[in-house]
Amino acid sequence: MSHIHRVTAIVGSTSSPSRTRVLVDAIVQSLQTTQPVEVTWVELATLAPHIGAATSHDALTPEGKAALQAIESADLLIAASPVYKGSYTGLFKHLIDFLHPEALVGKPTLLAATGGSDRHALVVDQELRPLFSFFRTHTVPSAVFASDADFNAVTGGYQVRSDALFTRIHEATQQASRLLAA
Repeated sequence: MSHIHRVTAIVGSTSSPSRTRVLVDAIVQSLQTTQPVEVTWVELATLAPHIGAATSHDALTPEGKAALQAIESADLLIAASPVYKGSYTGLFKHLIDFLHPEALVGKPTLLAATGGSDRHALVVDQELRPLFSFFRTHTVPSAVFASDADFNAVTGGYQVRSDALFTRIHEATQQASRLLAA
């Protein structure tokens, strides 16, 4: 019997529906074709009231503490945020700030972001990768960035429409799968 890997998907969008959530859904679906995974979702759109006013770990609600536990105990993290003003969302960073500096050492981490245009694509390597390097995670070499042009609006949300995006997702999840297997 194969080992089921615990994946925690952090969706840094503060709105729902969200292109970032749709992107992470596509990443999870691609990963599931290579590894048996159990996914825990940490979505800031619903978690915001549980972490937003907290200024210390002790001030977090039980839901906020559970989100941190899910992040710390995962076999693989998927960390994704929309780009706001040239970086990840402030609430995404606020959540990450509650993690102990040693909590993620060596953890495989797949990075992803969404932005209005391709000019935001460097956010993954200039903002997210250094953040997770601080925690000494093992970031997947290929990150996934999607612009608004990679999605179609559909009733109730969005769907990925770009074959190039699916190719980038496949490449990143293949690399993440190899890290999990190691």
